[in-house]
Amino acid sequence: MNQPEFKTPLSVEAYLEGELHSEMRHEYLAGEVYAMTGASAAHNIIAGNLFTALHTHLRGGPYRVFMSDMKLRLRHARDDYFYYPDVMVACRPEDNARYWREQPKLVVEVLSDSTERIDSREKLFAYQHIEALEEYVLLAQDRREATVYRKTDGWSATRRYGAETIELASVGLSVALDTLYEGIDQ
Repeated sequence: MNQPEFKTPLSVEAYLEGELHSEMRHEYLAGEVYAMTGASAAHNIIAGNLFTALHTHLRGGPYRVFMSDMKLRLRHARDDYFYYPDVMVACRPEDNARYWREQPKLVVEVLSDSTERIDSREKLFAYQHIEALEEYVLLAQDRREATVYRKTDGWSATRRYGAETIELASVGLSVALDTLYEGIDQ
């Protein structure tokens, strides 16, 4: 009779060391490692347009804007999680690890067919446990649509379409979807 195989969870230290030398990025979920697929041109353009708008708006202040190579570390119920958000804004001076942030004010994911379910469910739930997080934004890449989840007394969602503008209260920026989707044929 065959015995079931048990995988030993990968340690955080081994994961972080592996990421330093890997040509491919991986997300880490409580000891399990998942390779990330490449992004489309539309995905990169949308994320880049938002990064540019945020970076320009926040230049010279305490906020730091990060693109998809900076990890977001979560600790929940004795487990560690590392994600790679598409765009992230952080401002706490003590949140200064070299390869990740733990207390961002704003996190943005650009949706794709392969990530939409995870971004809109798993990450939404996980990110809501971040004390400093004020907004989580999902941007569709196949249509001009943004969903802004905002923490007030609880979490609420606002959806914008077409030529509308999204309000990012966490960083004091209003940005038109036309700006975010500039360069995308839709």
